[in-house]
Amino acid sequence: MVGAARVAAYAKELEGYEQVGTVYGRDLVGRRYTPLYDFLVEQAGENAYQVLGAEFVTTEDGTGVVHLAPAFGEDDQNVCNAAGIPTIVTVDDHTRFTALVPPFEGEQVFDVNKPVIRQLKERGVVLKQDTYTHSYPHCWRCDTPLVYKAVSSWFVAVTRFKDRMVELNQQINWTPGHIKDGSFGKWLANARDWSISRNRFWGSPIPVWRSDDPAYPRVDVYGSLAEIERDFGVRLTDLHRPAVDELTRPNPDDPTGRSTMRRVPEVLDCWFESGSMPFAQVHYPFENRDWFEHHYPGDFIVEYIGQTRGWFYTMHVLATALFDRPAFRNCLSHGILLGSDGRKMSKSLRNYPDVYHVFDSYGSDAMRWMLMSSPVLRGGDMAVTEAGIRDAVRQVLLPLWNVWYFFSLYANAAGHRAKRKVDTEPTGGGPAARHLLDRYVLAKTRELVETVQGQMDAYDISGACATVRSYLDALTNWYVRRSRDRFWSGDADAFDTLATVLETLCRVVAPLAPLTSEEIWRGLTGERSVHLTDWPSADEFPADHELVAAMDATREVCSAALSLRKAKGLRVRLPLARLTVASPRAEALRPFADLVADEVNVKEVEFSTAVASYCQQVLTVVPRALGPRVGKQVQQVIRAVKAGDWELVDGAPVAAGVTLAEGEYELRLVAADAEHSAPLPAGEGVVVLDTEVTPELAAEGLARDVVRVVQQARRDADLDVSDRIVLLLAASETVRAAVSAYTDFVAREVLAESVDFADEVEGFTGEVGDGEQVTVAVRRL
Repeated sequence: MVGAARVAAYAKELEGYEQVGTVYGRDLVGRRYTPLYDFLVEQAGENAYQVLGAEFVTTEDGTGVVHLAPAFGEDDQNVCNAAGIPTIVTVDDHTRFTALVPPFEGEQVFDVNKPVIRQLKERGVVLKQDTYTHSYPHCWRCDTPLVYKAVSSWFVAVTRFKDRMVELNQQINWTPGHIKDGSFGKWLANARDWSISRNRFWGSPIPVWRSDDPAYPRVDVYGSLAEIERDFGVRLTDLHRPAVDELTRPNPDDPTGRSTMRRVPEVLDCWFESGSMPFAQVHYPFENRDWFEHHYPGDFIVEYIGQTRGWFYTMHVLATALFDRPAFRNCLSHGILLGSDGRKMSKSLRNYPDVYHVFDSYGSDAMRWMLMSSPVLRGGDMAVTEAGIRDAVRQVLLPLWNVWYFFSLYANAAGHRAKRKVDTEPTGGGPAARHLLDRYVLAKTRELVETVQGQMDAYDISGACATVRSYLDALTNWYVRRSRDRFWSGDADAFDTLATVLETLCRVVAPLAPLTSEEIWRGLTGERSVHLTDWPSADEFPADHELVAAMDATREVCSAALSLRKAKGLRVRLPLARLTVASPRAEALRPFADLVADEVNVKEVEFSTAVASYCQQVLTVVPRALGPRVGKQVQQVIRAVKAGDWELVDGAPVAAGVTLAEGEYELRLVAADAEHSAPLPAGEGVVVLDTEVTPELAAEGLARDVVRVVQQARRDADLDVSDRIVLLLAASETVRAAVSAYTDFVAREVLAESVDFADEVEGFTGEVGDGEQVTVAVRRL
């Protein structure tokens, strides 16, 4: 008998046979058949060996007909139980066939596959022998194949209170939030009774004693050592097998005195013990009752996402059943760490970077930051690679350390002892307002403290890492770099400001990069440990969100312009004539024109709110996202958009009377002069760069390049940042002319008392302009 859909798969084996008929599967249900082996006919009863129908049987492989073994599969058992077919276990605890299977008694189940096939072939009842490759359970410790078989088990009747479990889950704050009603909530809603017993020697013995004579049934469940001592007259000191199994007593319900109360052989599932952790750890209810009542539920718990069906679940089950409350208030469920091969990271596979190599090469903070800043802490999976750890050093730890190094270098050179200063008045008093960049970085630090504190309170660790990284970019690539001249000149406000924000940053970063922040903190403050200080107060710092927003927008303008320069191959030291910024926020950015001009190295910066004069907005509909919501109307929307018949209403596009939602469209700016333009973030404007290089601009650019070469020569000569020098150059006539035209600028930048030229110079050689060589010699005065 072969399913019609599977006949073609057996064409070779069925060659020469005649098809005698076709019947529907439903017509076969209830028909009886002769089993291949007859040694279970008597035990199986009258309902066995009949055709049954089941939804899980498919025609994707096999013959469309399967054999059911109720003792060795959940689906098999459910179908057979419904048909009144008993569950008969033919395999012992060592996975060997019992006397119920005479031909193979005492043999291990995996060893009889070939003998069974050989016997059936000899009897002529095998149509085709095939091999199927599929996932099979193995012991996670010794990798031994496991056997499914029916065993008697003790259960927790979870189904009786699962609705209450669902209700109590709403009191838990989950990170990521979707787990509450997603994987955990759905698992609770479909919870089954929980098998808590295991047939092993090791483990916590189930404290149940049962009569060994069914004629006089009795079950005793013990809840304490005192109860056991009361009944058995012995104070147990060893709660494990075999000591606990040796405790027996006569059955009080047996008047004959012949039956005995013996402990059931099972031990508890280790997950039952794990779920008991919150109260078991303090020996509740026998001790610490008051402490437990004031510390339960726990404030915080963390484990990987698989524990939604493990530890998180078992604790929630027991908390609901015993205390009618959740076991924890906040749960962070992280994703799975993968090895470099894409499989789950495993000690046995060794598919991850060597930990000691990572610590020696990059430091433990690098590993910590890589993990804490990753999507793993938001429930995602992530491969652990050396490159990812290296990125943590490059993007976070090095910038943080470089700020400290920069501060200590210049503060020591200036002999300045910085003090904490968070007000907006300049050092030494006076009517002048404090430097714009100081006010910006102090207000930016306030927002850092506020944001990271909120993210930490919400257990958004990776979000906190992202905030710190963004702040570091503003601190290193904007504040410090834009303030270098002030540090060179010994500006006390600059030193005090940087010391203040660096000290505060150490306290913010301490939970995320504890060793690096500790080293910087101790060097900066001379105090014992950053980890013994309080979390910084944001209220100490000035609040100026408008300044922060405008300065951050200015940084975005500079970033867009510099990316445009790079795309055009125009080095940053080459000055250009003009940059135009077209943005709705142009007026807010105008006060920062000098900053933009210096950063982008242009002579003039123009601002305009007339964005439409420089670019146009192009709207594109995403049909697969919009279609399910508006149906056939999506075609009208598309036609209207293509015809340009749309408008923005409260920031959202409206076309053919339909307001488009986020994800249903793409709105981008297309510059009128695309060759010389770059878009601003969020599509709110463009920057337009005048890329024409005049001879005067080219000469100034060469002079700036020479400054860079001289600075490198100073470093190679181990000069202090404050050392004055005599400068001698050997260069082409073009470079000489450029330096001569900008002698004062070059001398000022490199602290040169004199700048002279020679045909040949022994010193440091570097490139200027488009690959031209220049040699410089520096001598300390």
